[in-house]
Amino acid sequence: MDKLYWLDQIKLQDRAKVGNKAFYLSRIMQRGYPVVPGFVVSAEILREFLENLNSSESLVADLPHSSLHLDVANWRQLQQVAGRLRQEILTATVPQDWVNTIFQAAREWQTGCLILRPTLAVSNATPSMKNISGLLESVFCRCEPEAIAFALKRTWSQIFRARSLLYWQRAGINLQQISLAVLVQPVENAIASGLLSANSSGWEIEATWGLGIAIALGEVQPDVYYIQQATGVVLEQQLGNKMLAYGVDDAAPEALSQPVPKSALTPDHTCLNTYLIQEAQQKQYALQEEYLQQIIALGTQLVSELGKSFTIKWTIARQNTSSKLYITQVSSPHVIHHRHFIRGIGAAGGRVVANALVINNPQHKPEQLPKGVILVIAAIAPDWLPLLHQVGGIVTEQGGLTSHAAILARELGIAAVVNVTSATSLIQTGERLLLDGDRGEVYRIKGEGESGREKEMERKKVAENPLLPPIFPSRPVTSRLPMIATQLLVNLSQSSLIEQVQSFPVDGVGLLRSELMVLNILSGQHPNSWILGGRQAELLELWSEQIIQFARAFAPRPVFYRSLDWPQDLPSLSDNLQSATQSMLGERGTFSYLRNPAVFELELQALATVQQAGYSNVNLLLPFVRTVEEFVFCRRKVEEALLTEVSQFQLWMMAEVPSVLFLLPEYVKAGAAGISIGTNDLTQLLLGVDREQGQLGKVFNERHPAVMSAIAQLIQMAKSADIPCSICGQAPAIYPEIIDKLVEWGITSISVEPEAVERTYQAIARAEQRIILAAARRELKEGKSNFI
Repeated sequence: MDKLYWLDQIKLQDRAKVGNKAFYLSRIMQRGYPVVPGFVVSAEILREFLENLNSSESLVADLPHSSLHLDVANWRQLQQVAGRLRQEILTATVPQDWVNTIFQAAREWQTGCLILRPTLAVSNATPSMKNISGLLESVFCRCEPEAIAFALKRTWSQIFRARSLLYWQRAGINLQQISLAVLVQPVENAIASGLLSANSSGWEIEATWGLGIAIALGEVQPDVYYIQQATGVVLEQQLGNKMLAYGVDDAAPEALSQPVPKSALTPDHTCLNTYLIQEAQQKQYALQEEYLQQIIALGTQLVSELGKSFTIKWTIARQNTSSKLYITQVSSPHVIHHRHFIRGIGAAGGRVVANALVINNPQHKPEQLPKGVILVIAAIAPDWLPLLHQVGGIVTEQGGLTSHAAILARELGIAAVVNVTSATSLIQTGERLLLDGDRGEVYRIKGEGESGREKEMERKKVAENPLLPPIFPSRPVTSRLPMIATQLLVNLSQSSLIEQVQSFPVDGVGLLRSELMVLNILSGQHPNSWILGGRQAELLELWSEQIIQFARAFAPRPVFYRSLDWPQDLPSLSDNLQSATQSMLGERGTFSYLRNPAVFELELQALATVQQAGYSNVNLLLPFVRTVEEFVFCRRKVEEALLTEVSQFQLWMMAEVPSVLFLLPEYVKAGAAGISIGTNDLTQLLLGVDREQGQLGKVFNERHPAVMSAIAQLIQMAKSADIPCSICGQAPAIYPEIIDKLVEWGITSISVEPEAVERTYQAIARAEQRIILAAARRELKEGKSNFI
């Protein structure tokens, strides 16, 4: 292994070996600025590693010399190739002498935690190819040999992610042109962290408690300070929304917070811990005046080094009883990056550039929206669904990952950022925006201080070099996918998506959301109004036709139709939807059927019509069941509608009200043929968290030990009762690491949004392979023991 390149010793001729990020940091460090120390594992090491993979796969055997001529429009091929390449890297062995060299060098810092930052150089890159911020991410790990080796492989493997391969090919970059080095630095607990973005029109400082990863992940809204460049005067400051902070190991940021279990929040079980900020501290700015002035003074000095336009990331490290301001990253003075000006929660993936349309009053719903705009609105009720088919992106002030806006956006394949504070005030109709639904960030394309030529370059750059593949594959499923035993189902509601989704490798529709399906046929009126107005037969025909479209497309695969989860006694559809959106504990689910059974009876007639049309693959899923009595009432209505005359018909129920944890055996005795776990409501009700409260929902999510324990219990109870158990909430799609546990516990099926089908399939396959391998090893071990 070649010698490591220490930041304070990097020379101009080393730039290609250490990458741009490390090179610029070294330039600043060698001029006396406070930079976190570090060393670089050179790009040559990665090349040597790839050359010695010894893979039997022809695709991998040519690395790093392969140019990988992929058809990037073939979404499935892109995902398969990316997954195979990354798997080869992650399962390979890093030579022990390399690991020992890195470990011994890092031990000098006497730290328990390291950060590995990818630092890239692309030979013969044009200016339009250089802006790759966000393509590669930093990796945290413990300062231990095994952890270092795995973190190194994780960092390297990022150049083979699907979005990376897509970018390289569309930018005309061959793998031979890419030099990926890894900058290794120690991580210390921080009082505060953030960034300073400078340009000729002014400066902007962002700050949050603890380590800066909270900003990078979009989990906090940082404090913002607007600084006059010429004088260093603070013109304005805005208090952010900082509910959590990151620290190293078990040392909490001083007097700020209480720890949260690692399994709930800490990414990848690294050396980081997550802490909830005390309420009193949330109302305070993260930067004391002395620290703010230090950052301003540092920025003033850097102008002479970097010019008027630059961005640095900084941290105020805690060192025993003292503290010190460090620079952790610096942008190239020759590359202007987009600066986000608002941030929220990335709710639906993808990037889109379009003009903004701001709706200040959601109650005044227009008849139609201009095609391709980015809709900016306080909140989206489900009755907006017919309008959303035309929009290019969504930004909302309210909501979380499981809010109506997020679910609608993911199903329709629309990039979305939710929980963006004051979005309707900060954005004006007609502004040109770049919306990044993966990072939860919104950028203003036309920034002040840029020339018209620069604006045009930036606009072309984001339009021509998207980082993400399309939501749906462009070709039918191939036969090269591994076989899986766990059923994979899809969540749907829009008939317009049937043609794209029916060729997916799914075993059926695990959740047909009736609420969203019927919005396309109700013409803004509540079903009760149709019935009371004597239009029941007309509505029945429309409703049946909607369900038949799904039954026909997926036959003989099952379709689980979930009946309406709305209050049934409100006068208008808009009132009904507003009530459903604002309350998670209203008169909803099967209880509403007892109060007014007319709409439920019409739904059952629609299902009977579907059966009479010759489709026997549609089953019924009852929503939000609170008591056994409610279930029995519904079962009798089902029998009266003669649905059970078709032998294939099954009556299931959602397992989302916590009482099911105590009553499931009684439900089975009452006739429940299966359950589908609704993680969205189950999480809300177990933890007392409203799904529309984005930041709270980010902290208390499905990975909480109480929720995971409840899911495990439901799966085990279903196995004991000999009934199938599915899961159809957002958890497996948003947190794919949960899939390992679901498969291990014995889930019979997993149902996800269309955009999550591919990665969920692969995650199920990997989980099943691990279980088979573990069982084989146990058997082999026991066999050897018996032989001996």
